[in-house]
Amino acid sequence: MDSPLRLIAQNPVDRLAHTVEALLVVASAPLSVSELADATVDDPERVETALRLLGERYREGRSGIVLEQVAGGYAFRASRDAADACARLFERPVERGVSQAALETLAIVAYLGPCSRPEIARIRGVAADSAVASLVERGLIAEAGRESGPGGAIRYRTTPLFERVFGLESLAALPRLDDLGATEDELRSRLIEVAEARAS
Repeated sequence: MDSPLRLIAQNPVDRLAHTVEALLVVASAPLSVSELADATVDDPERVETALRLLGERYREGRSGIVLEQVAGGYAFRASRDAADACARLFERPVERGVSQAALETLAIVAYLGPCSRPEIARIRGVAADSAVASLVERGLIAEAGRESGPGGAIRYRTTPLFERVFGLESLAALPRLDDLGATEDELRSRLIEVAEARAS
């Protein structure tokens, strides 16, 4: 007679959940359902079932690791209870030393991107070259084409890493721009507040 553990191991959905779990552990970025389905050579519906099983197994309060839906995919993160210990063990280079100028620039790109350095400088009221370069180096923004016309300025957008670092399922999870203020000064102030709040 088969043992209970052997019977569980023979369950196809549970085996799929084990494989999905391994893929999420080794992945350097969140994986979408379609990416997981391609990697496992399985149906997206069954992958979603496996993700639900993992979500129950790795939920806040039950495990030190939590499965979350973020940046258009799924990824593991440390639980809130374990976050302080993890922060002490590892430096957080993406968030370490982010200047006020970089936070302002990041907020502008998140809300208004793709946008160019001249557009960012106009909103901030100062040059944006250093802040943009810093954010590109950290992987939080990336090039997204050029403005039309000869010599068009490079435009920038946020990256999936930005969404993951700030815990966003997508940019749609940001507060609506319509609710952030009427004038450019008010908008600038609100963009700074939102960026600071999400970085803390």
